[in-house]
Amino acid sequence: METQKLQKNQCDMKTDLNLLLECLKYQMDCPVSQKEALITIYSICQQNSEASEYFREIGGLMFINDLAKSSVHCIVKEAALFTLGIIIESNVYCQETLCTSALFEDLILFLINKDSGVNLKRMSVYVILVLVSNNKSGQTYVRDTGCIGLLLQLFRTTLSTSEMNLSDENTNQCYQLWSSVCSTLCACVNNPQNEDNQNICCSVFPYAKEWLESCIEPEIVRPICSFVGLTVANNSYVQKYFVSVGGLDILAKVLIKLTHDSCMSQSSTKLAVVVTKTLDACIANDSAMGVVLTKYHTVSELLKLLSNDTLDTGEKISIILTIGHCTEVCAEQLFLKITDNSLNVNNAEELEAQVRERSLQDYWKKAEEILHRINLIEKEHDE
Repeated sequence: METQKLQKNQCDMKTDLNLLLECLKYQMDCPVSQKEALITIYSICQQNSEASEYFREIGGLMFINDLAKSSVHCIVKEAALFTLGIIIESNVYCQETLCTSALFEDLILFLINKDSGVNLKRMSVYVILVLVSNNKSGQTYVRDTGCIGLLLQLFRTTLSTSEMNLSDENTNQCYQLWSSVCSTLCACVNNPQNEDNQNICCSVFPYAKEWLESCIEPEIVRPICSFVGLTVANNSYVQKYFVSVGGLDILAKVLIKLTHDSCMSQSSTKLAVVVTKTLDACIANDSAMGVVLTKYHTVSELLKLLSNDTLDTGEKISIILTIGHCTEVCAEQLFLKITDNSLNVNNAEELEAQVRERSLQDYWKKAEEILHRINLIEKEHDE
């Protein structure tokens, strides 16, 4: 019975898609009808790999691709691009079919056309996103066609730091485009990691730094932290560049502000964890860069954050790992001094004085606190 029902549903789906494709073909002079047909198509294909694959087989995918380019009606272009994105996202074969330099070049034209509205640009960026997601070929095309440079330009220019009133419709539309650009840049550099794209994307770090300096609203901090964290990940060149433009300093300052606010706001606590993870990505491969953080007493700030009762186990572990990376370089330097064969008596006395000044008892106390918290986390995890 269930098998028969499934077969009937599949048959109905195929019939519907065939009829909708015919509707698209014979309603070229009726943009409203075409838009409605496209909406129905993507509602059928959304998260339905089989439907998307069938639509590709009957020529629907390429027809919509051509429709997006040829239609003179903006509402049809937008709906066609969104439908393409939905289908690509739901079926890897559709992604492979459309992942060509030609499509990236078409999308570039949409983005640079002065007549393209913000929403059309956003739909174009969405298609780029699904083409590069989990797709090394897409990551290569986005770079080779120059599309990634255009995305970086949109990152820099779409939103003004002085105009962040998201309740304003125009500003909100620009923000949605900017947020989509951030997500797409993340996909360009990550999963799989793409060092070439990371090296290109780091060029906008000074702009990311400006954003964090001027605004610590979640709507800005989260996308930027995701972008920075994935762009610096496992890439020492990019990590060093981020530090050189003062990025690590700004993250440390943002963390101080959010940690201070966290006692009054859970959203600040969650955002502080996001910033913490980004900090960790910047220093995880080279703890020596964490020296920058000492002047901001980042470890103390992280310990304060760790004491927050609203954190879940995963968040606590992220904070503890970051503390470990922050303190690693201090431990290494101390070890090198102690084991240096050229260390004479005077140097030894000087080192002893330094150790006393730094009050090792305080450090041991903090270490015990961290150990205690780790034990609690392990206990929670076991339960």
